[in-house]
Amino acid sequence: MDLRKRIGDRLVLFFLVCGLLVAAVTQVAAQGRGGAAPAAPGAAPAAGRGGGGGGNNPNPSAPTRPPLPEQLKEEAVNFQLVGFNDLQARSAYQPTIAQQGNRWIAYVGHHGGQAVNPLTGQMEQNGTLVIDVTDPKNPRTLIHLPGQPGATPQAGGEGAQMVRICSGATLPRADRTKYYMLRSYGGESHETWDVTDPAKPVRLAVVVSGLRDTHKNFWECDTGIAFLVSGAPDWRTARMTQIYDLSDPTRPVFIRNFGLVGQQPGATVTPVPTELHGAISLGPSLNRVYMGYGTGATGYIQILDREKLLNGPKEPTEANLRYPIVAQIDMPPDMGSHTALPVLALNAAEFAKQKPRVAAASAEAAHASDGPPPQPSQARRDFIVSVGETTGNECLENRQMLRMIDVSNERFPMGVSMITVPEASGNFCDKGGRFGAHSVNENQIPAYAKRLLFLTYFNAGVRAIDIRDPYNLKEVGHYIPAVTSKTANRCVGQGAAQACKIAIQSNNVEVDSRGYIYVTDRANTGLHILQVTGAARQVAQGLPPLQ
Repeated sequence: MDLRKRIGDRLVLFFLVCGLLVAAVTQVAAQGRGGAAPAAPGAAPAAGRGGGGGGNNPNPSAPTRPPLPEQLKEEAVNFQLVGFNDLQARSAYQPTIAQQGNRWIAYVGHHGGQAVNPLTGQMEQNGTLVIDVTDPKNPRTLIHLPGQPGATPQAGGEGAQMVRICSGATLPRADRTKYYMLRSYGGESHETWDVTDPAKPVRLAVVVSGLRDTHKNFWECDTGIAFLVSGAPDWRTARMTQIYDLSDPTRPVFIRNFGLVGQQPGATVTPVPTELHGAISLGPSLNRVYMGYGTGATGYIQILDREKLLNGPKEPTEANLRYPIVAQIDMPPDMGSHTALPVLALNAAEFAKQKPRVAAASAEAAHASDGPPPQPSQARRDFIVSVGETTGNECLENRQMLRMIDVSNERFPMGVSMITVPEASGNFCDKGGRFGAHSVNENQIPAYAKRLLFLTYFNAGVRAIDIRDPYNLKEVGHYIPAVTSKTANRCVGQGAAQACKIAIQSNNVEVDSRGYIYVTDRANTGLHILQVTGAARQVAQGLPPLQ
């Protein structure tokens, strides 16, 4: 309660004053428009690329509606706020939390933009914030590493959005006493850093530079193989896969480039297939890599044979790009896959008593010609959790959702369920900013694995989803942060017709090994550290007592 009170102190008074100022500005602006025609109904917002920039063109000088009274306070159902950090009012993307000895350190990647760093007093391009979260009630900022110069939302820059951490004790060729960071640097390069002393990072190597774009990388800490999202200059898309061996982070070794057929140099397919968002690898033991393409439209999901991908023919011909594909799901034009998260060997209690179909004659079953019994059983299934990214403000595009896709038989993937947040439960289309799915936690700790997922939903905050019955997904909690004086606006329309609102934009979510949940905000609000309570905590398994 003390923390919530501290965060919300004087917010009501602040926004009442802001409201009076905005009303005056809006009246003056309206008088100066000279009857300009309003934006056409359903006109698309001035939105940035999904996953890039600060998001949907915040405009501090545009007429802005003050927050609604309910936005000035948190909304918590089976969640509790543990700690908060304002992230220096930077638009935040990916949080990665690493245990380094007896400390827990959060590394937060940021979208493009700039803000004053209170630690130095200098204006710095958004980059990577390093925060000590050993005491989650009192997160302490250690350092800010600036991003690519000139990276702002208006210029299309991307700060340093993505960050991954590996221990040298697990990387095959690294110094076992050290910790390492892989981060994107704007849209132009990827870098490795020594973060053994998280307050004094040292850059080790530029993995690759001269790119057109970067995004959500994946790093196998047990092998060192890194799947980088890059815009190689000779490829036809701004985001494809570059694979590097970073088992020794000081000496990157290139393995290959990879992408969808039609994205490769020299291809003539039109339109060019939609760009990659990111990969998730299960490593050599399970030999699978899952790739999601097309954040919010015309998406694809690929299931790849990791061995063939890494060691097969590497020239980017059509045949070689098809060689590692186990299965490819072509999604409808209104769906994308921001994240393709594998959830394997999930036991569905509803079907625990089911047995694989035996020969029809001995079972006295109908349809004796149906073929051999299916494997595996109906009660133990493999799934991909596919989450699209909503990119338009105020419901001016198709809403993206979380979908469960059964891939028990990889040759025949089948969608079995989906879940959304009911719009009427919060009048979210009118709240401002994006409303729809974005991201889920990728760190599957034992307490949550195959039981509970955390899904960010922009202005609807973060949602706790019970996936134990994959055919009947159930929301068991949610947390919508209160806006603060630093929360940036989000706009629709252009020119004189542009109108903006203040809204929470819960962006990405991750968990640490203790079970704490970290939620970043795209609209500069900060980092919220949460724990589940009540019914949501009952779904989890083996969590320590509430703090």
